[in-house]
Amino acid sequence: MLLPTMLVGSFPQPEWLIDRERLAGRFPPRVRARELWRVPEAHLAQAQDDATIVAIKAQEDAGLDYITDGEIRRESYSNRFATALDGIDLDNPGVALDRSGHPNPVPRVTGAIRRRHAVGVRDLEFLRSHTQRHVKVTVPGPFTMAQQAQIDFYGGSRELAALDYAAAVNAEIRDLFAAGADIVQIDEPYMQARPEEARAFGLRALNRALEGVGGTTAVHICFGYAAIIHVRPSGYSFLPELAECSCQQISIETAQSKLDCAVLEGLRGKRIILGVIDLSTPEVESPELVASRIRRALPYVEAHNLLLAPDCGMKYLPRESASAKLQSMVAAAQIVRRELNERTAHAQS
Repeated sequence: MLLPTMLVGSFPQPEWLIDRERLAGRFPPRVRARELWRVPEAHLAQAQDDATIVAIKAQEDAGLDYITDGEIRRESYSNRFATALDGIDLDNPGVALDRSGHPNPVPRVTGAIRRRHAVGVRDLEFLRSHTQRHVKVTVPGPFTMAQQAQIDFYGGSRELAALDYAAAVNAEIRDLFAAGADIVQIDEPYMQARPEEARAFGLRALNRALEGVGGTTAVHICFGYAAIIHVRPSGYSFLPELAECSCQQISIETAQSKLDCAVLEGLRGKRIILGVIDLSTPEVESPELVASRIRRALPYVEAHNLLLAPDCGMKYLPRESASAKLQSMVAAAQIVRRELNERTAHAQS
């Protein structure tokens, strides 16, 4: 199918499950933040499962082609995995600057980083058991996790830490594909936030995370959650470099930033997951407006290499707005798909 649709990863968690006001009023947690959940610990896993089913149903009702679990069980995209590793002192968090320059409690690395067990396989198996559509799962990237930690081991070297994070991510990805994932996406937002370090060792760590992996992999790079970081640059500080990444797909944002899609010419050979829904406002765009955002990329990306998603951070929207925006995106895909098919038929006649 031309222009398949999906989430980047997250979908709004229900108010009965998590304190959404507190969640939106702070920087995304890097350590565990159990105080955000409204459901007692004894019943939390069951409640998260129930909310995940709601998120799956919402995506199917909207017409998405690839389904995620909405990251419903996560307090942030990264902390569920990052705090499940050996080498982390969970009782004594460290401090590191967030991408906005604010200090934030983070995992403190006090030993060699190792994955002791699969983290997301059970979540994937639950997702697979509740949808017949293709599924995508997300894992935090090694470069980003190294930036979101206080490194008291490895002689303080983020590079050495990133390479061990990469080995842990690699093992996780292999298990996720073995469990039936169609796409595994690595989230690497800090490559945009810290491009000089990303050029120094980020790509090496990322390719280590992908080493020997079979299956379709994506890398997501973004400008930060629209609900938290309001000012958007007009272009990426680290993007053409991903042409050298061994992933098959690259996920970017274009809607809120009005990105000049000419930059995508440097990524030919990669499939592009194009962010076409603006998450800085709950206002629902018309399908025609979203279609115009899709068309902006077509001079630079062959249509069969284009996939569609919102910009990143849908979890912060009201659920009704999120669902309506997804429906608009699916309708926009149908508009542009029809145009492309008509153009092909005309060329063949």
